[in-house]
Amino acid sequence: MKNIVLFFIITISLYGCSSVPITGRQQLSLVSDSEVLALSLQEYDSYIKSAKKSTDKTNSALVEKVGRKIADAVEAYFKATGQETLLSSYQWEFNLIEDSQVNAFCMPGGKIVVYTGILPYTQGETGLAVVLGHEVGHAIAKHANERMSQQVALEYGNAAVGAALGKASSTVQSIGSIVYGLGTQVGVTLPFNRKQELEADHLGLILMSIAGYDPNTAVPFWERMSQQSGSKLEFLSTHPSDNTRITEIRKELPEALEYYNTIWGKTVPASSSSSNSNGNWHF
Repeated sequence: MKNIVLFFIITISLYGCSSVPITGRQQLSLVSDSEVLALSLQEYDSYIKSAKKSTDKTNSALVEKVGRKIADAVEAYFKATGQETLLSSYQWEFNLIEDSQVNAFCMPGGKIVVYTGILPYTQGETGLAVVLGHEVGHAIAKHANERMSQQVALEYGNAAVGAALGKASSTVQSIGSIVYGLGTQVGVTLPFNRKQELEADHLGLILMSIAGYDPNTAVPFWERMSQQSGSKLEFLSTHPSDNTRITEIRKELPEALEYYNTIWGKTVPASSSSSNSNGNWHF
């Protein structure tokens, strides 16, 4: 165990780390954005060609509308905080896929898919904002890059770390097949870890607030999800427990509502008295 910890310390000191926007969490970043994007686009293109896009024009348009509002919120935040260059490689795309799974997923660079099976739980535009805010949160936090970097560090060692920094390395190709996991039962990407999922919830609350959606609605959405059971609830079963998720969301609501109330001139209170707010950014 000590050797593993020492290896991570040496690896991070040699190759560096990056910070997640908004939360500021430091994360391991060994694989270049260009390689991650190349792999993800390859997998996404393969998936989307075989997937059955929904013929429901109303709901497809709603997914696109909400997704664009969340993406606009991202771009507004990054511009206001002087970080717009970090989005230069993002090409947002939002698709509704005909599939009974209660699920959604995100690929690096802004490729988001929502399955029709989750629509009974979103129950309209605001519920979709909870889901899409969460998925876009994964994208801007570069959680796939982080997972690939962790896999490189843990499974291949220093030699592979060096190879991973080279263009189109075989190591990254191999790790990519593990991370993207086509053919598994959980969609295109394998589940993120609990820390990343809770972070995506946090980011999603902020983004939906900036986009004009009341973040308080995240709690009833997850309560609806938690009341269901069955193997099709992949979006819930591969994520933190509903009690953990709802508890953390309640803690983060005051911060999200500062954005919402400041930007949109609202006076909506949080459903929790706890606050971990930064309160240091607004339009």
